[in-house]
Amino acid sequence: MKRVLVVGGALLLGMGAVWAQQDSVKEVQALMKGNGKNAGAVSAMIKGEKPYDQATVDSALAQFEDTAKKLPNLFPASAKGVKLDGDYSASPKVWEDKAGFDAKVASFAKVVSEAKGKIKDLDSLKANFPAVGKECGGCHETYRVKNG
Repeated sequence: MKRVLVVGGALLLGMGAVWAQQDSVKEVQALMKGNGKNAGAVSAMIKGEKPYDQATVDSALAQFEDTAKKLPNLFPASAKGVKLDGDYSASPKVWEDKAGFDAKVASFAKVVSEAKGKIKDLDSLKANFPAVGKECGGCHETYRVKNG
């Protein structure tokens, strides 16, 4: 009986780890989709396709800030090698160079925070948002791989 409880407990613990891994993968996907949507909305303003809207800019920067806070904790060792649905997955470099990954996320957070205080109109958006895009894209170049 004791052995059955130990085996059952180990199985439940293992299942819990798999569920936690799936939750973190889904959260990363949701954050990245949110980043893409917000970056697209801001880019449309910069290109003159949409009128400048401070609420949209503020919302985008808040979402980027939220992403930067959450990302370092969303890549447990158990998620290494997990393929995401969609076009991209995390590169093994996220785990192989965790300090570099965390530093890149911290750099992104810093640039977002700085932009947040400076963007007040279209001109300041055009002057400050490219740095946000550069930091975001820089992380993708190193820590993201194309599926398939």
